[in-house]
Amino acid sequence: MTRPISEIARDIARNWSNTNYAAVPYLSAMLSLNRITDSYYDDTGETVVRYFLANASAFRGDAARALKAELKAALGE
Repeated sequence: MTRPISEIARDIARNWSNTNYAAVPYLSAMLSLNRITDSYYDDTGETVVRYFLANASAFRGDAARALKAELKAALGE
């Protein structure tokens, strides 16, 4: 079972001190998601997570790899 998206997002915020400006809106949106099937306004949780991952290439290191892997697992990848 995967953790709630909001918990993963909190861990990302704690570990990524200089968050890429393009990833910020998606990270903020993920803070309000419980599951990948939840919605954030007109976007699906899946879309929010995919857009976050697309803009998080600068998030590196062991913690980043683990947290991104959790998001990918939530996506079913």
